[in-house]
Amino acid sequence: MPQLDQMSACPRCEEPVEEGDRFCGACGTDLHAARAAAAAFDGTPPPSGGPVNGARPRPDGAAPASGTEAPASPSPAASPGGAGQQGRGADPAAPQEDFPLAPAAAPVPQQAPATGAAGTAGTASTAGTAGTAGTAGTAGTAGAPSGPPRDPRREPQAAPRDPRTVHDEPAAPHPEHSDGTVEESVSAPLSGPEPLWPRCVACGTGAIDDDGYCEHCGHKQPRERDHMETALETVAAASDRGLRHHRNEDFYAVAEARTGEGAPVTIAVVCDGVSSATRPDEASAVAARAARDALALAVPRGSGPQDAMHEALVAASEAVDELAADTPPDPARNAPACTIVGALAGEGMLTVGWVGDSRAYWVPHDRTEQPSRLTEDDSWAAQMVAAGLMNEAEAYADARAHAITGWLGADSYELDPHTATFAPHGPGVVVVCTDGLWNYAESAQDMAAAVPEAALSRPLMAAQHLVGYALDGGGHDNVTVAVVPFPGPAAAPQQTDGAAGAARVDGAAGADGTGGAEHAG
Repeated sequence: MPQLDQMSACPRCEEPVEEGDRFCGACGTDLHAARAAAAAFDGTPPPSGGPVNGARPRPDGAAPASGTEAPASPSPAASPGGAGQQGRGADPAAPQEDFPLAPAAAPVPQQAPATGAAGTAGTASTAGTAGTAGTAGTAGTAGAPSGPPRDPRREPQAAPRDPRTVHDEPAAPHPEHSDGTVEESVSAPLSGPEPLWPRCVACGTGAIDDDGYCEHCGHKQPRERDHMETALETVAAASDRGLRHHRNEDFYAVAEARTGEGAPVTIAVVCDGVSSATRPDEASAVAARAARDALALAVPRGSGPQDAMHEALVAASEAVDELAADTPPDPARNAPACTIVGALAGEGMLTVGWVGDSRAYWVPHDRTEQPSRLTEDDSWAAQMVAAGLMNEAEAYADARAHAITGWLGADSYELDPHTATFAPHGPGVVVVCTDGLWNYAESAQDMAAAVPEAALSRPLMAAQHLVGYALDGGGHDNVTVAVVPFPGPAAAPQQTDGAAGAARVDGAAGADGTGGAEHAG
């Protein structure tokens, strides 16, 4: 057993301690009391002159206080073999002799006073000690000797409770024998208190404050939206804060619905908050949820896919406008704003809708077929390409490439949702994503190369892989992607021959007359 001045770790939480430490820096345990308790088990006296539980013990041999009686010598009958303890007299102010501290134990009910042969009864013996003799003219009760007696006032004090943690319940009292002694036992080491709230991801022990920092090591904790994943039977999505931004301003919403005839339909919506606007993270969230909910309601009513998508984009725009009404004006920033792209897959058709520069791609399962980009950006670069002033490589290399010309928000221009419907000629996946992904796989061919070949059967794995692909590329922006297998599990894919890509069958394009690449069947 280590000596008092050799304790190297807290006995409660095993946190390393240094010489001279009074309390444990991790759990607050009173180290001096713990050392004294350990010494009592080993029979080693505490350091002379040192404070015990905050009080300095009286030096051995000091005279009793004035006006008090000296304790009587123990009678041979009460202390066989010299193992007994001197008793206290009737005077409560009588001084006590210092004994080594004993480990804490549950209090034992006092015995009823017994009449001695010489006069009145003495005080009841304490649990686990021999009987004590009273003052002159009294006889103490006899008990079996079982080690040094305890003074309840000198027992080691429990460490102060931390209000942020849940502590174990106190142990049940040890069994008491008929002679008044208590059976002592050594408890198993405590495993430590269980935290009431999640532990720090860095040190594993600290609680998290209201600002998201560990109170033990100061590590900043990840937010709930820093990384998100969702998997349904027919769609999966993932989102990550990226490596450069302090928060995730992207959001996604996915759902599965059925038409009035019972045909399954898959819904995926992805939004990207505009960083220069106020509350961009909230704007993307309310827009994605509003669009998803509108589509989920429209599908069972029998609305056409393009009409349903158009209504969903309008509903998303109204939700962002309402957010702006609750936002205090800030002359230095724009109203809440975001981009949006959605996909509706079912009954052999694929419908997409968008506002801004978030995109949808078609990646066929047969990689010998041609992939397609299904959307056209509302951006400066797209306008330059459409006007013939730059080719795509030149436009997207310009610093103004990502300046958007369409978005959802109270200060946007006239809302002009784009929708288009396609009829894929074979199985594949729809990749619905923000620019945090397509910046690293801009063309349809690059995106197809980044999508795992097992994406059709394992969409969540594909979404996770694509997020990792963007992070490995630099992670300069938030990254969000939804992967929609087509056709879904309800209609098992059949490997068929046919032309590549997806053939556009109907739907108005954007104001510039574009609505996605067309491929003949």
